Amino acid sequence: MPDRRTQLLDAALTVVADKGMKGLTHRAVDAAAQLPQGTTSNYYRNRADLVEAVLDRLLELDAALLAEQGPAGPPKDVEELAAQLAAMLLALAGQHAGLTRARLALSLDKPEAVTAGHFRLVGGLEQALAALGVADAAGRARDLADYGDGALLHLLTVRRDEQPDAAAIAAAIRRLLAP
Repeated sequence: MPDRRTQLLDAALTVVADKGMKGLTHRAVDAAAQLPQGTTSNYYRNRADLVEAVLDRLLELDAALLAEQGPAGPPKDVEELAAQLAAMLLALAGQHAGLTRARLALSLDKPEAVTAGHFRLVGGLEQALAALGVADAAGRARDLADYGDGALLHLLTVRRDEQPDAAAIAAAIRRLLAP
């Protein structure tokens, strides 16, 4: 059983995923956590404190997700990298869709909150691409991050009723990396 703060922050992420940032209120978090009114405000005195704590919790969950989904080692070739990235996109749009929706809503409200994570992602992609000998690793890493963001948004919105195809996503990634 998570501690009370974690319970509240997970409930807050659910509220943001379902209702957006405008829906994030102390009362909504109390209801989502199925706790008495006033519980959230006892832990987070104002909305700014609550949002800051939610952002910290999101970083914590992202780190756990990367550890869970991430490969045991660097990819041995572009094919393996494409398959790993496709699997990650499908996990973010499927099993972890609520967390992804919350991340998107938070990033629109607080774009500076996702900047560090974005640059870590691009930096990691750049390192992997350079190790694989891909030309213009920095530019291609940015392209991959942009593609991933767009694909994720489409999987959660306009293509939400479709069964995502990992092979098609991996093929798109390989096309982005083709010489």
